[in-house]
Amino acid sequence: MEKTSKIDKTVITKVKIDENKSDFEFWQSQPFEYRLETLENIREEYNRWKYGSQQGFQRVYSIIKRS
Repeated sequence: MEKTSKIDKTVITKVKIDENKSDFEFWQSQPFEYRLETLENIREEYNRWKYGSQQGFQRVYSIIKRS
């Protein structure tokens, strides 16, 4: 899977606490593709922090017969 975007961690914005906009409003204004892509980036970053590498399926299961 090829990465198409990266999070820019160099941008810092300083605002007064009463001028802070709602995170909910921001994310609702973003296209769903961007929201899903960002969520996937957060998930991957958490897995690298927690487990040290990219996690995959531990086993492959096959359904042979359904009763």
